[in-house]
Amino acid sequence: MEREKALELLKTHVKNENLVKHCLATEAIMRALAPKLGGDRDKWGVTGLLHDIDVELTGGDLRKHTLEAEKILREHNCAADIIEAVKMHNEAASEKKREENFHKALAAGETITGLVIATALVYPDKKLASVKASSILKRMKDKRFAAGVDRNIVMECEQLGIPLPEFAELALNAMQGIAGELGL
Repeated sequence: MEREKALELLKTHVKNENLVKHCLATEAIMRALAPKLGGDRDKWGVTGLLHDIDVELTGGDLRKHTLEAEKILREHNCAADIIEAVKMHNEAASEKKREENFHKALAAGETITGLVIATALVYPDKKLASVKASSILKRMKDKRFAAGVDRNIVMECEQLGIPLPEFAELALNAMQGIAGELGL
C-alpha cells in the first residue's frame, strides 16, 4: 500500500489528531529502523502509520485492539506481513509472542514515541529540538514519568541488537525530522 493511501485510510478511521500524530511518529521511527534491520523503508513506514488504525473503533480495549485492524487492512488488500506486524504489536490480543524483528521493531518503536513526546513536553518550549537522547534515557529510568509507557516493550530494541541509548537517539532523530507535522 502506498503511503498516501495509507494516510487517507488512517484518517478515515482515526479522528483524534494526537493519535494521528502518534502514528506519524511511529512511521518515522519505523522508516529509520528499516535499513538498520534489513527491512523495506516504505513497507515499515506504512506499517507504523497504520498500526493503531482500530484504536478508536475498539475503544482502546487491548483485548480487541488490532483484531479490527486486521479486518480493515485485509479489506484494503494490505500485505500479509504488514497485517501480521500490526497484529503482533499488541500481544494482549494475540495467542503468540513477538518473535520477528519487524514485530519487535514496531512494538518498541511505537512505544518509545510516548516517552519522547512526554520528555519534550517538560521543556519550556515544548519542542523536540530541545530534547537530547540522554534526557530520554534519564526519564526511562523514572517509572513515574510517562507511567503509561511500558519500558519492557521499549527494551525490546535490545533484542534487535540496538542498545537503548542508540535506539533513543534514532527515535528522537526520526521524530525531530517530522517535528512540524507533530506540532513539536
